[in-house]
Amino acid sequence: MGNIYEPLLWKNPEGSAEEFKPAIAESWSSSEDGKAWTFKIRSSATFHDGEPVNAAAVKASIDAARERAAASFIWAPVESVETPDDSTVAINLKYAAPIDLVASSTYGAWIVSPKALAASAKDEKYFDAGIDAGSGPYTVDSYKPGSEIVLKKFEAHWNKEEAPHFDVVDISITPDAVTAQQMLTAGEVDYATSIPLENAKTLANDPKFTVKDFNSPFNFLAMFNTSRAPLNDPEVRRALSYAIPYKEIIDVGAQGYGTQSHGPAPRGIFPYSQDVPQYSQDLEKAKQLLASAGHADGLKLTLSYASENPAEARFVPLIKDAFAKIGVEVEVKAQLFNQQWDAAKADPATAQDIFVLYYWPTYSDAGSDNLTTLFRSSEKPSFNLSYWKSPEYDKLVDKAATLTGTDRAAAQDLYEQAMDLLYKEAPAAFLYDARGVSVVPAGLNVSQFNENYPFTVFFASMKPAA
Repeated sequence: MGNIYEPLLWKNPEGSAEEFKPAIAESWSSSEDGKAWTFKIRSSATFHDGEPVNAAAVKASIDAARERAAASFIWAPVESVETPDDSTVAINLKYAAPIDLVASSTYGAWIVSPKALAASAKDEKYFDAGIDAGSGPYTVDSYKPGSEIVLKKFEAHWNKEEAPHFDVVDISITPDAVTAQQMLTAGEVDYATSIPLENAKTLANDPKFTVKDFNSPFNFLAMFNTSRAPLNDPEVRRALSYAIPYKEIIDVGAQGYGTQSHGPAPRGIFPYSQDVPQYSQDLEKAKQLLASAGHADGLKLTLSYASENPAEARFVPLIKDAFAKIGVEVEVKAQLFNQQWDAAKADPATAQDIFVLYYWPTYSDAGSDNLTTLFRSSEKPSFNLSYWKSPEYDKLVDKAATLTGTDRAAAQDLYEQAMDLLYKEAPAAFLYDARGVSVVPAGLNVSQFNENYPFTVFFASMKPAA
């Protein structure tokens, strides 16, 4: 998608000199109160179907996304979208919000040709045939569902300075990472986006490849059911948090490609902070806390995880074994994620005690997503599968959300206070932030992985190695 379509602006990787990079919008600004945003649309951009990328087209895309995109909720702050002229888009908000982060989302923020939007509004399966309606550096030349996509360089793309080196990108689709690795090592493909983690270190020792790892937006949590005994007691939750073997989980689950989480915000994504405290394994302290909470004789708990997630399948036994050392017996339930999630949402009173969750934010604001979606109080559970309710926490994240569009430093401070509260109350154990792993053949230069677009390999920046 990120090769065929473009958003208004791109979010740069952590550590970049600038937070954002212009795309369809060449400049943007916001009012002091954060409720009015103005985007200036570059005059040289065109869609692959020949239509101009102008203010009307941008408004049509945003309005369509608000109405029917799967991630339409990212545009919830928007009151209206106006086009004072062909090169200006004015976005008016109901309340202050970071529309720069929303407009650079990997979901629901692509600018799409108005012709295609009109056609897809009439036929929801319009895009299934591989229709190309973007303005990016590549167009879809051909598409065989489940088998192959061929991309072709878009000669009329506005960005001549960063024009693709490769005229054609022939993409083979395989759901199996082992097969992808075999194709790569046999020289059948020049690059593979998915390699089994357990084999990455072997490839790192092969001079024909370089293994790189970067931030990713993905992390793993173990959500404690706080709605009933014994996990309604923070002392018990803290005991379990001290019992977890974090380093071993990273060594086995992530094959070493991970870092212990500092709360629910993944490394590199706002409002991540290394100042947020962490638990470390301390079995004696865990036993003491359990005893002081009245459970010196131990506990019996149930834990569910997604059976299709290989990392979870690798590290869940480590949690079970560690808990056994403090007298906590764990019944493990491996379920397909949708079944696991449906069961967890049905009734907290009869749900699992521990829900192992793999999560990432919809756009690069883990405050409005991870911190809020996973832990803010709600009447009916969705992803807040600890069922935790804290008015103090709610107040912190609600206030932070109103400041992210106007005073990000103040929002950061409030979110860190909220994450400190998560540490103290321990409604979940924060296991690890997964690293993005890329196996790069010696003959290819690949740009830095961007944690804000975890599902995109940007082909335009690929070049043969010097």
